[in-house]
Amino acid sequence: MIRINENYTKLKASYLFSDIAKRVSAYTAANPGKPVIRLGIGDVTEPLPRVCVDALHAATDEMAARATFKGYGPEQGYAFLREAVAQHDYAARGCKIDADEIFISDGSKCDCGNIQEIFAQDVRLAIPDPVYPVYVDTNVMAGRTGANVDGRYQGVTYLESTPANGYVPAVPAVATDLIYLCFPNNPTGAVATKAQLTAWVEYARRNRAVILFDSAYEAYIRDPAIPHSIYEIEGAREVAIEFRSFSKTAGFTGTRCAYTVVPKTLMAYDAAGNAHALHALWNRRHTTKFNGVAYPIQKAAAAVYTEAGRKQTSDLIDFYLANARLIREAMNRLGFKCIGGDNAPYLWINTGRDSWEFFDLLLNRAQVVCTPGAGFGKCGEGHVRISAFNSRENVETALTRIAAALR
Repeated sequence: MIRINENYTKLKASYLFSDIAKRVSAYTAANPGKPVIRLGIGDVTEPLPRVCVDALHAATDEMAARATFKGYGPEQGYAFLREAVAQHDYAARGCKIDADEIFISDGSKCDCGNIQEIFAQDVRLAIPDPVYPVYVDTNVMAGRTGANVDGRYQGVTYLESTPANGYVPAVPAVATDLIYLCFPNNPTGAVATKAQLTAWVEYARRNRAVILFDSAYEAYIRDPAIPHSIYEIEGAREVAIEFRSFSKTAGFTGTRCAYTVVPKTLMAYDAAGNAHALHALWNRRHTTKFNGVAYPIQKAAAAVYTEAGRKQTSDLIDFYLANARLIREAMNRLGFKCIGGDNAPYLWINTGRDSWEFFDLLLNRAQVVCTPGAGFGKCGEGHVRISAFNSRENVETALTRIAAALR
């Protein structure tokens, strides 16, 4: 008799975005004449930057000639992309990250979910609430938590993000080993100051812990005082792994390209107390289970770092941030308190009522899809996330509908 991994049975019955999809499908089936505007799941809507499309076409043409054809590439990514990342995303901001400390992948979601495999079964977890569900669910699947009791998994130190702390959690009073942080935050859109990140780095150093820093939305930061990378903090090379993505930066949600930074100076320990380089462990895992991102996709990603690419990408992000500003202003006029939207593409709306009830209200009265905060954790109750990823016309129409529905 073959047995299942029973940790999967601890998971909540369904994934947040699956629940949303089911409700929206049921509504559209019952109301075929009422078009729905989706401001829920954070998928982009605008075309790829022209320079990326041109690079994608050129690289595809290379695959058609024997002299320029590419087969298997390096699992860690082609040097041309890793070097561009090291130069433009790190050296340009004063961060010492070498090209061979960068691992190209097909998405930050995958890397955030897979990274836990290189850590021990009994590591003590610190995970924000509200939170991107992948951080929690993959550790549940791996058996690092107890059962879900009253909406939280036993064995996890939850880092509460609330109106009282500006949705940026403070370091916990207890020691932990593996810390998940995301800034600009998904779902709240909150950002962390240099002082706040410094406190986390110092905490990790005191406890010989590791920070898993998801900065997939760093390109949306417009405040020059806000760090874009954990490595802007002194000492972070010894305690942090960073995840970044081209998905929201340049619209690669459908073409899939991201990267993870694992400094060679970052150590963890075996049961005997011997130090091991996490770079070597991740390299082993990455090369064993992953065959690399397609050459044309990596060429398209590298085009982001050209002069034209930086301009076109910045224009794309400015477009979404302009949507976010419209949403924030409209929600403020309706009397709601919200954060985000200025350094992030998400707005976190304090609704003052049950989040699924508010979701249903917007869907049924305004034909607008948001994301209920309760799906991100207990601290998400009473909030919804609204995404700026849509056309200007759809955003304006959605806001008009929401205003009418809430009168």
